[in-house]
Amino acid sequence: MATPEEQLQRYRRSIDNVDAVLLHTLAERFKLTQSVGELKAEHGMPPSDPAREREQIARLRRLAEDADLDPEFAEKFLNFVIAEVIHHHERIAGSD
Repeated sequence: MATPEEQLQRYRRSIDNVDAVLLHTLAERFKLTQSVGELKAEHGMPPSDPAREREQIARLRRLAEDADLDPEFAEKFLNFVIAEVIHHHERIAGSD
């Protein structure tokens, strides 16, 4: 049987692995949104899409509930990501 210290280290290694997955996933997401920003700028489209953003927030809240994650936390997280993406899109479009 593992000692509490050994179990703690196992948990921490698992957390470290999940953190790495999260960061790599975010990096991939931002690569995709970079392409979206370039496409929008090329075609004179606005950097933000409030209707799409509302749909995504509602979708992520449902996913969070299904995953037993606080939907408020999920919404705050997505709002942070969306704000960063819009900032990138504005910069790409030269309107920041």
